Formats: sequence, structure tokens, C-alpha cells
Amino acid sequence: MSHRLFVGLRPPPAQRDHLIDLMQGVDDARWQDDDQLHLTLRYVGDVETHQADDLADRLGSIDFEPFDIVIASTGFFERKGHIRALWAGVEQCEALIRLQRRVERACQAVGLEAEGRKFLPHITLARLNSASGPAEAFLSATSRLRLEPWTVQEFVLYESELHPEGSIYTPIVRYPARK
Repeated sequence: MSHRLFVGLRPPPAQRDHLIDLMQGVDDARWQDDDQLHLTLRYVGDVETHQADDLADRLGSIDFEPFDIVIASTGFFERKGHIRALWAGVEQCEALIRLQRRVERACQAVGLEAEGRKFLPHITLARLNSASGPAEAFLSATSRLRLEPWTVQEFVLYESELHPEGSIYTPIVRYPARK
């Protein structure tokens, strides 16, 4: 059996509420709902059950202390000159980078290919297609976004199920910080 997995951080309710309040003003954007808001540390993709179990065990050996991160600014990903996703960024944070590197090493230790893309910490707000837009007014209005810091107390291994109305993310294992 195959499992579509990723490792992520879940913002607390106050940050999620604030992000949801921003989600407007782009025609035909597929805005994320509350259950979908997360910061991906590592997209794993489809793996068989034995490899998923190995990964879950390996992630459990990651030791980290709680740390604060700040959601700040917005941006977009584009493909072939068209905006495909809108996101909220995260201020530079060494503890976050260290945690992401440890997650990446755990993934490689269980036989996953190295992640080829540079880690750009963000929370996806909307997905766009060729009928969506324009997004410039949204980006301009939200460019100075800066939320209160939030303390990362855990990271989570999620399973992602694709559905026509959007992905459903189910927490599989939670990995708490060392107190």
C-alpha cells in the first residue's frame, strides 16, 4: 500500500485565523481552508508502508528545542510566467533551518532521494490556474504582513489524500520538542 506523505509544522489558531482573513481579492483562486494551512519541512511523496514506518521511526530520533518563528510577507510561485500559488513567508530562522535539515537527513537515511529544491519556508494560501487573477493587488496589500511570533512545539508527519475539492491532510505522528 502506498502513502502520500509530508512533514510539516501547523500554525496555531490565531495565526491561521489571520491568514484566512487575508484570503480574498483574487478571482478564481483556490484558497486553502483552515485544515490545509501548514509549513512544509519536507514533501515525501508516495512511499510504501514499510518505508513510511521506517521514516516515522527515524523522524522520532530528531531532537530539537522549542523555537519561535514569525510569518511575514507574502509572495508567489510561478510557472511559465503565470502565478500558480500565493503564500505567506517566514522570517529567517536558524532553528527552523536546522530542523528542516534534520528532517531531510532522516528522509535520506530511509532511502528517499535528496530534495532538489532549495528550502523556502512558506505557508501556501491559494492555488491559481490560468483563469485566476490578477494577484497583484493581493500581493501589494499583504506585502507588509507580519504576525506575532509563534513557538514551534512539534512537527508532524502527515498523510495527504487527493480529492477533487482539495487535499485532505491527516496527522499520522506528532514529534514534540524537547522541553
